Amino acid sequence: MGFTVEQDCPQCGAPIELDETDRLLRCPYCNVKTFLFTPNYFRLVLPHKAQGKEIFYAPYLRFKGNVYYSKAMMVGHRVVDITHVGLPLKGIPVSLGLRPQTMKMKFVTPDTEGSFLKFSLKANDILARAGKLSSGIGSKQIFHRAYIGETLSLIYLPLFLEGDRLFDAILNRPLARFSQDQDVFRQSVNWNPRWKLNLLPTLCPQCGWDLEGERDSVVLTCRNCETAWEASNSRFVQVNFQKVLGKGENTVYLPFWKISAATAEGVKINSFADFIRLTNQPRVVEKEWEGQDMSFWSPAFKIRPKVYLNLSRQFTISQQNFRSEEAIPKKNLYPVTLPQTEAAQSMKITLASSALNKKMVLPNLSRIRFDIKNSTLVYLPFTDTGHEMVQQHLRISINKNTLEFGRQL
Repeated sequence: MGFTVEQDCPQCGAPIELDETDRLLRCPYCNVKTFLFTPNYFRLVLPHKAQGKEIFYAPYLRFKGNVYYSKAMMVGHRVVDITHVGLPLKGIPVSLGLRPQTMKMKFVTPDTEGSFLKFSLKANDILARAGKLSSGIGSKQIFHRAYIGETLSLIYLPLFLEGDRLFDAILNRPLARFSQDQDVFRQSVNWNPRWKLNLLPTLCPQCGWDLEGERDSVVLTCRNCETAWEASNSRFVQVNFQKVLGKGENTVYLPFWKISAATAEGVKINSFADFIRLTNQPRVVEKEWEGQDMSFWSPAFKIRPKVYLNLSRQFTISQQNFRSEEAIPKKNLYPVTLPQTEAAQSMKITLASSALNKKMVLPNLSRIRFDIKNSTLVYLPFTDTGHEMVQQHLRISINKNTLEFGRQL
């Protein structure tokens, strides 16, 4: 379940409600579009009712996404949705429960009144703990774990001190007796945070035309100069892309990441032929495959983990040589909601899932390192049959309800 965030329009100041996964803000009053970007975490505060009190905000790590893991001789996956306290302060709850879903939050800005306790626990440790729970309780070794399609943010719980008691500033109820040995409270206060949400104008950096996308898009397109862009380091950077020609009025273009890579260590996968041999596919290795770069394919949109894994495996094994062109589809363009950086994290899991003899691959996953040569966003044509999307070349189908559900992940 997602949550709602309130943000003022940077042009006219009107209040706008955003969903958790929204990145493209469109003001319903002045129609100005703005892209939301932050270099690390989105930081949000829960509203409090303790007027006149000195507010301290305690950080909680929010993670919502798919966890993939390989253990024993299998590849598994779970959907994980957690909030976990981010500092060792006695007396405050470990989790925020349903509060983020039931209350409207706001982004932290330099003007937010109050002091912020430092996020002192390691995010990787919290995620690893959640990953262990997601992969079940057991003594079998986890060879690899990947977090894909994630929403990661920090949510701050407002607190205040009154005498020797620590209070929840939302309900104005005491949480615990405050002992002076909790030095973490006073010593870890960040009194003047300068966190700033970057609001990027959605103008094409190349031609100045309006960039297009949907609320949850992480890649925006320019139809004027036929380019695609993603946010990085507080600016838009160009994305390599291709369109595979489709046919028929019911054609819908779904985006996929094609990542060309070779293994730097662990096992030898420097060509498609190496991949076929290593994964023991029932295919005769053709001579031209020896010189063909190995490309891992991944959906560029969020979808149920089982479907994501199946699509990644099917397209990676096929290595279809699509005829393509550099042109933005004129219509029926499905949004890119999964960034390339997360798609790259799926390469090991795709390799493990593709291997027929998993004893040859899974124990080596922790040692494998990929050297990424390049990545390309490829729009593939699918036929809308009413209930399914069917890829026009490989006949791979995706249930439309599954696609719609993926927009909520």
